[in-house]
Amino acid sequence: MKIEDVLESGAAPIVAILRGVETHEVAAIGEALVEAGIRLIEVPFNSPDPAGSIAALVEAVGARAAIGGGTVVRTDLAEELAGAGGTFMVSPNVDPAVIARSLELGMDVLPGFLTPTEAFAALGAGARDLKLFPGSVLGSSYIKAIKDVLPKTTRVWAVGGVGPANIAEYRQAGVFGIGVGGSLYKPGDDAQGVGVKARALVAAWAASEG
Repeated sequence: MKIEDVLESGAAPIVAILRGVETHEVAAIGEALVEAGIRLIEVPFNSPDPAGSIAALVEAVGARAAIGGGTVVRTDLAEELAGAGGTFMVSPNVDPAVIARSLELGMDVLPGFLTPTEAFAALGAGARDLKLFPGSVLGSSYIKAIKDVLPKTTRVWAVGGVGPANIAEYRQAGVFGIGVGGSLYKPGDDAQGVGVKARALVAAWAASEG
C-alpha cells in the first residue's frame, strides 16, 4: 500500500517510527500498530537491519499498511528501501537526488525541512508531503506561519515532540499529519505496550478533529 491508499481507507495520518527495532520483533509490533489504527509504519535506516525489518513488515502487514524507510540520506538507501518492498521514503533533509530517485522507484516521498528555502527546494524536486523536523523546536506557531507561504496543495507533517498532549495544537496550526517515534516505540518495547500507546495516540487524534 501507499500513503494515499491508507488515507483513503480512513486511517489517521500518523506515522509510527520504529527506530532501533529488531527484525525478529517487528512483525508483532506492526500487527499491534495496525490493530490500534496506525497504518503508516517507518523503519529508519539507522536501525539494526532496516531492509530486513521493512521486508518483514511488508510480508506481515503490507496489505493493510504502508511500509516505509526513514533516514534515507543517499540514493543507494532509496534503492535498498524499494528493493525491500517499501512504498515511501522519509529523510531528515532535502536532497533532490534522493527525492528524484525515490520517485523514479515509485515511492512516495517525505523529505525533512526546517526553513522555507528547504521546503521550496523539496517541492521543486517533486515532493508534495513535507516533514517539518524537528517539529517541536519552533513549535506550532511556526507551522502556521510557514504554511501561509507554501502552495495550498502542500501537506506538512510534524515530526519530533508531537504526541497526545499537543496534537490538537498542531492540527489547529495546520499540520496534515504527524510522525511519532520515541514516545510510541523505544528499543526493547514489546508489541503489547506499543499497541497501548498507539491506541492512545489514535484516540487523541480523533478527539482533536474539528
